[in-house]
Amino acid sequence: MILHILAGGPESETPNLNSYNNEKVKWIGVDRGVITLLNQGIQPTAGFGDFDSVSDAEWHYIKSKLDKVNRFKPEKDETDMELAINWALEQQPDVIRIFGATGGRIDHFMGNLQLLMKEETLGLGVHIEIIDNKNIVFFRLPGEYLLNLDHQKRYVSFIPMTDKVENITLKGFKYPLNNRHIFRGSTLCISNELIQSYGTFSFSSGILMVIRSQD
Repeated sequence: MILHILAGGPESETPNLNSYNNEKVKWIGVDRGVITLLNQGIQPTAGFGDFDSVSDAEWHYIKSKLDKVNRFKPEKDETDMELAINWALEQQPDVIRIFGATGGRIDHFMGNLQLLMKEETLGLGVHIEIIDNKNIVFFRLPGEYLLNLDHQKRYVSFIPMTDKVENITLKGFKYPLNNRHIFRGSTLCISNELIQSYGTFSFSSGILMVIRSQD
C-alpha cells in the first residue's frame, strides 16, 4: 500500500500532485490540504487536523466529501501532521510520501523532519519521504542502501542527525568515502553526485538524513 499525505504548506512548493496519483495510492489530507486535494480532483481517504485554516463553508464542503474526517481541538499535544502520520503507520503501508510539508513556517518544517527521524518510526521499515518541487528528503538507520541515478535531482547530500555517523562509505559517487566518521554539523557530505546508473551508501551507527535536490 502507498499512502500520500498532503499538508497545508504553500502550493508553490508542491509538485503536480496528479503526477503522483494512481490506483495504488490512497491520499490523506492534513488541515487545508484536504481542500487542495479536492480542488485538484483527488479524493482523500481521510482528513486530519483542527481545520482552523478553513472557512465554515469549506469545512462543510469537506464533511460532505469525506467519509473519514478526524477533527481535533487546536489545543493538543500533537501537530496535525503527527496525527496523520501515526494513523498512516497504523495502516502498515509500504511507502508514505508527504507533500506540502516544506516552505512557509520553519517551525512546521522542522517539526515534520523530526517526525520522520524518530527511531521507533524508522525501525518500522516503512519508506517515508518528504517531497517538494526541488527536493526529496528521507532518513535511514545503519545499513547499506542503493540509490538510482536521477538526472533531475542530481545532487545527493548526507547529513548526520546524531552526534556521530560512523563508517559512512559512498560508492558510485563523484566524491567517494570509505569508512569515514562524520559528526553533527559537518558539511563534508553536502552536494555529492552519482557518476553511474546507481550507487550505494552504508554506515554502521547513527541516523542519516538523505536529501536529493535540483537547482
